[in-house]
Amino acid sequence: MDFISQGLVEAFWLLWHLDPETLSAITITLKSSSFSILCALMIGLPLGFALGYFEFPGRRALKLLSDTLLAIPTVVVGLIVYALISYRGPLGQYELLYTIKGIVMGQTLLALPIIISLTAATIEGMDRKLYLTLLSFRPTPLQMIRSVAWELRHALVAVIVTAYGRVVAEVGVAMMIGGNIKWHTRTITTAISLETSKGEFAMGIALGIVLISIAFAVNLFLHFLKKRSRG
Repeated sequence: MDFISQGLVEAFWLLWHLDPETLSAITITLKSSSFSILCALMIGLPLGFALGYFEFPGRRALKLLSDTLLAIPTVVVGLIVYALISYRGPLGQYELLYTIKGIVMGQTLLALPIIISLTAATIEGMDRKLYLTLLSFRPTPLQMIRSVAWELRHALVAVIVTAYGRVVAEVGVAMMIGGNIKWHTRTITTAISLETSKGEFAMGIALGIVLISIAFAVNLFLHFLKKRSRG
C-alpha cells in the first residue's frame, strides 16, 4: 500500500505545482475532445432528429446500423481512420496522421453513433400528448422542430454528456491516430497508459484525478441546468 499512498502524494504535488507535462496532456485532451464533440453534434443531432422524427424508406435499417455502431471498439475506429489518413490512404495528402486534427476526426466518428442513436431514441420516446399539443398550434416544420428540441432539451443535453464522456475517456483512437507524441498529441488517457507501464504511478494518478474531475464537472453542469430550469 505504500506505493499507492506515495503515488497519491506525488500526484497532488504534480497538480499543485502545475507540472508542464501534466498540463500539456490535459490541454490536448480538452482541445481534442471539445472540437470532436462540436463536430459530432453538428452532424449527429440533425441526423438523429431526422431518424427519430420522420418516416422514410430505410429508416429501420439506418437505425439498426447506428445502434450497432454504438458498440464498435475504439481500436476499430482508430484502424479505419488510420487507413484513411495514413500516407498511403486516400486522405494521406492532408498529413493528418499523428496530429490533433487526426484525433478529432477519429473521436468525431466515435461519438457520432452515440449522438445519432440516443437523439433518435429521445425523439421517439416523446410524450404523445405533448406531440399533439404542439401540433394543435399549427406550427411550421421549423417551428415544430424547435419546439420539440426545447421540450426535450434535458434529455438532449444528457445525450451530449454521454457522448463527451465516451470521447474524453477513450484511448484507442488517440493512441493509434495521435501516436502518443509528448507535447503534441499525448492525451490524458494515453499518458496514463504510458506512465503506468513505465512505473510512473504518480503521474498516472494525477491524470486519473483530472479525468474524474472533468467527468464530475460535466455532470455537475448538467445537474445545474436541470435545477435551474425547474426553478
